[in-house]
Amino acid sequence: MFLQSLYLRQFRNYRDQGVIFDAAKTIVLGDNAQGKSNLLEAVELLATLRSHRVSRDRDLVLEGASEGAIAATLNRSAGSVDLTMTLRSNGRRTTAINGQTTKRQLDFLGLMNAVEFSSLDLELVRGGPGYRRNWLDTLLIQLEPVYAHILQQYTVALKQRNALLKQLAKDPSAAQANPMERAVWDAQLAALGTRVIRRRARAIARIAPLAETWHRNISDGKELLTLTYAPNVPTEGDDPQHIQTAFLERFKERAIAEQVQGTTLVGPHRDEIDFAINHTPARQFGSQGQQRTLVLALKLAELKLIESVIGEPPLLLLDDVLAELDLNRQNKLLDTIQDRFQTLITTTHLGSFDAQWLRSSQVLTVVAGQIQP
Repeated sequence: MFLQSLYLRQFRNYRDQGVIFDAAKTIVLGDNAQGKSNLLEAVELLATLRSHRVSRDRDLVLEGASEGAIAATLNRSAGSVDLTMTLRSNGRRTTAINGQTTKRQLDFLGLMNAVEFSSLDLELVRGGPGYRRNWLDTLLIQLEPVYAHILQQYTVALKQRNALLKQLAKDPSAAQANPMERAVWDAQLAALGTRVIRRRARAIARIAPLAETWHRNISDGKELLTLTYAPNVPTEGDDPQHIQTAFLERFKERAIAEQVQGTTLVGPHRDEIDFAINHTPARQFGSQGQQRTLVLALKLAELKLIESVIGEPPLLLLDDVLAELDLNRQNKLLDTIQDRFQTLITTTHLGSFDAQWLRSSQVLTVVAGQIQP
């Protein structure tokens, strides 16, 4: 796939800006806080409906404006498609395909695919489990767009069950008024959570060998990376009935603790993904170099996995990461890209690129939300 054009209206610090992409590699050059990352964030939103930087649409709209928009023309093997996303400060976003508003945002997913690698991704190793769950969920949304709907259903049910638990924590006698209410939410959350768990387990099973191979290659065979999915609900195999039964058993075990704390302690919202290097937890003992190698291996594995599933290379978004990598890791990354993946790279200087890369790249300069060739 090839991103032909991108148009931003009142998005972040861009008031009215269009850009045409005419090379497989585009280097976005500029000082910090000029809008380089915002450009890549717009592409990420079109691909995943998510931003890894903020969770509220009002943070994406130009300050003082009530509405912003992102539009793009994407060329795929099946033909060209126009994508539009309208963001509102105080309302629901809308999406459109070839000028037709979609009934569901789910219909918008799967048309553009992209892998983003930013300096924030080092939190995949160093940060809490939420970073790793979010990474896995974002990958799954691109591999299987219906997963976004499944995850949304689980999140809604989780909020409603938590509301009930908070009520019971304040007034334990409320359980006697409707003794079946909690059982109903237990059953619903277990059914929805099982769908999340099964898909997460399958995704890790697919990406783990790819990441392990890349990591071995980047470390010149000196290190062994291991990825392990550690669900909060212990499972054996992929049988949905078995997982649901285990889910409900865990609810029984944690019933008192949940009621006292007023929150759900069981389910995939508490899953973990473990990374180990040479059988040692990477978060606790990995050096900065090892952690960077691990994240780079994950991103390269994402590229390969998405390409194998959708049948064409996704876009690659590199947000100021070359400065985070030593020369060996830079070379591994740049050699892998070549012209295989359309790549947008942000940087504050051109020193990381050799003359051949610069000759074959489009270079754009960003100054205060203005893009110049």
